[in-house]
Formats: sequence, C-alpha cells, structure tokens
Amino acid sequence: MTIVQANVLDQASTARRAMIDSQLRVSGVNDPAVLAAIERVAREDHVPAAQRDLAYIDRAIPLGDGHALPAPLFHGLALTEARIRPGEPVLVVSASGYLAALATALGAQVATATPAEAAAAPAGGPYALILVDGAIEHLPDGLAGLLAEGGRIVTGSVERGVTRLAVGTRAGGSVALLPLLEIGIPVLAEFAAPKRWSF
Repeated sequence: MTIVQANVLDQASTARRAMIDSQLRVSGVNDPAVLAAIERVAREDHVPAAQRDLAYIDRAIPLGDGHALPAPLFHGLALTEARIRPGEPVLVVSASGYLAALATALGAQVATATPAEAAAAPAGGPYALILVDGAIEHLPDGLAGLLAEGGRIVTGSVERGVTRLAVGTRAGGSVALLPLLEIGIPVLAEFAAPKRWSF
C-alpha cells in the first residue's frame, strides 16, 4: 500500500467515525452492533467515484441512475428497527450495495434485488426480513409475499410527499406498514401507487 492510499483510507476512516459521532449517536442510533457494522463498511465504495468525497455527508447522494443512496441516518435507524438476527435470511432491495453490506456485517444471510426487480416480484423467499433502501408509495403484493409469516419489513414510506421510516410484519397473509418518524428518504419511483380511475 502506498502512502497516498494509506492517507485516503485514514481520511475515510476519520470521516466514518465523525459521521457516527455527529450524525448517528446524537440522533438516537446507539445499538452497538449497528454502529460497529457502519464503522466496518466503507460507504465511499458504494457511491460514484465523483461523489466519494461526499460519502459521509448527512444527506442522500445521487447514484446517477435516477436513484440515490439515502443519508446515513436512514440506514442507522432502519437497521436499529430491523433487529437483524445472525443467520436469518434477509432480502435487501437497493440500487447500491451499501445496505446489503451492512446487513451482511450484522450476520444476515443476504439476498439482493434492484428496485425494478423487487417491484416485479422476484423469486425467492421466504425471508425473515426485507429491507428497502428508499421510500415506497406502494408495497406490491408480490414483494410482501416473499416474507415468511411473522417476517418483518423495514422501509421508507411516502404519502402526500412526506417520507417516513416505516415497519411492518406479515400476519394472516398480509402486511400493513406502520410509519414511525418523519425523515428525508429518497423516493423509489418503481413503487409508485397504482393509478386509480376517478370520475
């Protein structure tokens, strides 16, 4: 490793530590396992090269394909709510590999799907947990059906333009999302609510 490479790694590690202390801990993200996973996973490896210097800012980062990597606080809160148990099967719906890497660091057996794949109901499951890396207006039946009975989903939800962290559990064959708190989350266009006719 060259001196330049070592300096870049040191800077990223310092930025990651500052993100944890100044963005996550002060906002109630204090689960030791979640913080350890966030400290181990290099967020800068999951954004476009031109955005690497911005990887640890407290806002979403455009990925260049109509998607964005949510702000670190969303990931910290979502993983805290997810309560991942080592070895459990988890589906991560994301346009980047960052949330999947965090779930893997927490011990999950991770499968991934892009938002387009998930909106079209990918094969697989049942999963104990589905993590959606963005805000959805509509949860397709096909995606909800990939959850095992009693399985959990942690996602962002959007209603009337307001995004919130939301959780749900599959019970009796259906999943209802419960919004928890308002937070800025990039909206996934693939999960827009179906158009309804009105007269």
